[in-house]
Amino acid sequence: MATLPYLRAGQGPVLVLVHGYLGGAAQWQSEIDHFCDRFDVIAPNLPGFGAAADRPGCESISAMAEAVHGLLDDLDLDDIILLGHSMGGMIVQEMTRTRPERVSKLILYGTGPLGLMPDRFEPLETSHARLLSDGVAATIKRIGATWFLHGAKGRGYDRVTEIGAAANLHAAEAALGAMARWDGRPALPHLTMPTLVIWGDTDRSYRWPQIETLWSTLPDAHLAVIPHSSHAAHLEKPHLFQALITDFLSEDTRTSSGSD
Repeated sequence: MATLPYLRAGQGPVLVLVHGYLGGAAQWQSEIDHFCDRFDVIAPNLPGFGAAADRPGCESISAMAEAVHGLLDDLDLDDIILLGHSMGGMIVQEMTRTRPERVSKLILYGTGPLGLMPDRFEPLETSHARLLSDGVAATIKRIGATWFLHGAKGRGYDRVTEIGAAANLHAAEAALGAMARWDGRPALPHLTMPTLVIWGDTDRSYRWPQIETLWSTLPDAHLAVIPHSSHAAHLEKPHLFQALITDFLSEDTRTSSGSD
């Protein structure tokens, strides 16, 4: 398969942004614009989603992880910072498990270590049945509303539904099965790089026990909770979201300079 389509801007340390279920690279445009003055920012489209909707989806989280690794191989990139949102957070955990030498820092946003997502707003089986009966466009409108504190009136909802509707049905269906079968908990103690865990405090997809497991099990984890936001906190509170990442990525500089 040819290299995944992606967005890229900037120069400097490599920051890779991996989207989640029914997402796409375009959802990261604000982050690309914000960080490109100091980072080489790359946002891939996962197979079957966004600008890669013409490609078959992946049947496993590991296959999605390998697809992103393949892109980075094609671009001859190592020593990267990985950020993953939702299903993308599972993908970057898997990427880091298989090739830890490639990842200098990890950012796990609105995600968890267990793909079944206990206490999710609805079971994955329900999402699968509704996807088959309603189609992709209706599914992203319905599910996307749960990603915002104010539902369909949330800031960024229209953009989310536009991007999500581009996904092909096979990829959308396969991804639900891939998540249901994935369990990243055994790998957590081995992900030793500095990790930032970001969570919106009203997230209905990944509840607190998932976040707490990441925070308490990862060897070098730091937790940031964004108040009055949900699963799409990067769209609801973009300035706070970006400030938290900026702070985390500048920690080495602060430490070496002796500043607080």
